[in-house]
Amino acid sequence: MRRLLLSAVLALGAALPARAEYPDKPITMIMPYSPGTADVLIRAMSEHFQRVLGQPLVLITRDGGSGVVGMRVVATSQPDGYTLGQTPMTAIVVQPHMVRTAGTEPANFEAVCGTNENILGIVVRTDSPIHNLADLIAEGRKRTMSFGSPGPNSLPQLGVWRVQKATGVEFNHVPYRGEAQHLNDTLGGRLDFSAAVVSSAAEMVQSGRMRLITVFSNRRHPDFPDVPTAREQGVDALQLSQVGIYAPRGTPAPVLDRLEEACRTALETPAVKQVLATTRAPGAFMPRAALNQMLRDEYASYGRILKELGVQPE
Repeated sequence: MRRLLLSAVLALGAALPARAEYPDKPITMIMPYSPGTADVLIRAMSEHFQRVLGQPLVLITRDGGSGVVGMRVVATSQPDGYTLGQTPMTAIVVQPHMVRTAGTEPANFEAVCGTNENILGIVVRTDSPIHNLADLIAEGRKRTMSFGSPGPNSLPQLGVWRVQKATGVEFNHVPYRGEAQHLNDTLGGRLDFSAAVVSSAAEMVQSGRMRLITVFSNRRHPDFPDVPTAREQGVDALQLSQVGIYAPRGTPAPVLDRLEEACRTALETPAVKQVLATTRAPGAFMPRAALNQMLRDEYASYGRILKELGVQPE
């Protein structure tokens, strides 16, 4: 009887099709913002994924809701490694505190890897008497100064909030939708300064129309090595904006391991390094375990910050 049962099991196993090795089809990469520099990076990484995994990354844009729309698609997809999303942390650690039904909190994702950092900073026009944070704080104690950011409770704005909290100086925040208009208003003298992603203002800084006075990272921007961080200037205002790739919660660990390794080696290729240099978004590989921990820590931190700011979820 045992021999018969064993024979039956072996026969059944032989009859079943072999399980395909991951990945056996293209991997969808959800881009939760309008097409931009992030797309260029993922296309360069896709070529490497094709070489090492045998399958490309296929980009699909699902923008809206400050990244929430696209990342919700990722969170609700099958956890099989075939649907991923790339985003700055905002959609995962900030927006769930602002939108009750966001569905994009860290518990809904598995990190794959960190890819790069959107270094944030403060810029003024070049004829401004402000050359550093000490000048900005001193001027802010004398008069009411206004600044623009890409939106209410955006990470650049929260960087300035950290300056205010550390120094006791108050600035008048004027939120915009996106970067271009508030940078133009700072250039035109309608604002005293702008809080922005450095890459958005880099061309204006390098052409001599604007001056970068600090960055909120724990490292200097490689394109502006002479500009010290806020902490180097004696102000505890660290505001990170790590960009990462994420999969739905429940994606098998062996699949995540393969994706993480492909991501790590992609960031070491000349083609991807060139894209990161051209877009002024410094590469910052982060292992998935470290990125998962960062998400949890930042999510808890923003919960406290937004509550202190009086933000009520919609």
